[in-house]
Amino acid sequence: DINLNSPNKGLLSDSMTDVPVDTAVAAQTPAVEGLTEAEEEELRAELAKVEEEIVTLRQVLAAKERHCAELKRKLGLSALEGLKQNLSRSWHDVQVSNAYMKTSEKLGEWNEKVTQSDLYKKTQETLSQAGQKTSAALSTVGSAISRKLGDMR
Repeated sequence: DINLNSPNKGLLSDSMTDVPVDTAVAAQTPAVEGLTEAEEEELRAELAKVEEEIVTLRQVLAAKERHCAELKRKLGLSALEGLKQNLSRSWHDVQVSNAYMKTSEKLGEWNEKVTQSDLYKKTQETLSQAGQKTSAALSTVGSAISRKLGDMR
């Protein structure tokens, strides 16, 4: 599909942004101390080659991403499905992180301290009794309403 020797084959090169080397400025800068003119020229040639390879790799990556998107579209994998997978993966990463583990551990300790405190136990008991009394009262009201409806028939 993609020939690395021909980076523009099958690509929309106008959609790529390249960062050109300003050779005019580079030619005007003085040679670095300790480098001969030949060494500097060789380094500049290598730099140009590496920058060209970077451009090629960006183009190849863009083509691969488009191909990947096309395959996903053909397989019926939606962007929503991809987002769901990314969120799942991210949540898992958060859960296994040191910060999450330490926070979870600390919250567990605090929960243990709170639930074992006398104030918590007293509040829980009071609310439990209130719930039982409310339930009994509602049951009585429900029975009375049922009885009245039965009498009206």
